[in-house]
Amino acid sequence: MATSAPTSGAAAPSGWTPDQPLIRIRDVHKSFGANVILGGITFDVMKGEVICLIGPSGAGKSTLLRCINALVPIDSGSILVENQEVHDPKLDKLALRRKVGMVFQQYNLFPHRTALQNVMMAPIHVLRRDKHEVEALARALMRKVRLEGKEDSYPGELSGGQQQRVAIARSLAMQPDVMLFDEVTAALDPETVKEVLVTIRELAEEGMTCMLVTHEMGFAREIANQIYFTDRGIVVEHGPPAEFFTNSRDPRTRKFLSQIL
Repeated sequence: MATSAPTSGAAAPSGWTPDQPLIRIRDVHKSFGANVILGGITFDVMKGEVICLIGPSGAGKSTLLRCINALVPIDSGSILVENQEVHDPKLDKLALRRKVGMVFQQYNLFPHRTALQNVMMAPIHVLRRDKHEVEALARALMRKVRLEGKEDSYPGELSGGQQQRVAIARSLAMQPDVMLFDEVTAALDPETVKEVLVTIRELAEEGMTCMLVTHEMGFAREIANQIYFTDRGIVVEHGPPAEFFTNSRDPRTRKFLSQIL
């Protein structure tokens, strides 16, 4: 996999270097009432790595992504992005969102805005960047996700896979250092899944750091540097795909894989 990373608009804070973890997760706990969602998650994500999180529903995978992007507060533990504590009350959340892009299962596009306008909105209204500069970037991103010619289409005129690719372009428009993908193909028809996965694969090949919650095991095997299997809020087992899928050790991992492969 390529190691050259795309240019990012978010400057790393003083003290962080690319040989350190881009994301550092330590003993993260999160509960909703009596329901323990994360029971002590610990691992690192290095710059340029692709991490796939797999596991049964309710295992805490999506919650962990939301905690990394400070959309959900943690109860205890630590999440650092480029040496900055995500849950520090003093942290500028806008600065964090510039570093950490996130794409959800639902596209969340503005239906009354064209595809191009959806991609342009955050850089113009949040980052206050020049409209002409942003439009040039947005058009380049539309080409990147293979939607050239759809710039003036409204979301309702696009397929689910096309809308999801617009959502990816919209997140990339903030020029993040890491991309989080939360089951982005789960709501798609089978014939449109591939076009979204190709887009993610190309980002990974260009060196974008990615974390994916996915049920696409073949894709995870192909793209990931590390697979993390979570169950009941903990990391049960992890390893590179070749080892994970052929030589898993924990009975819970083997049972899960036997049900989906």
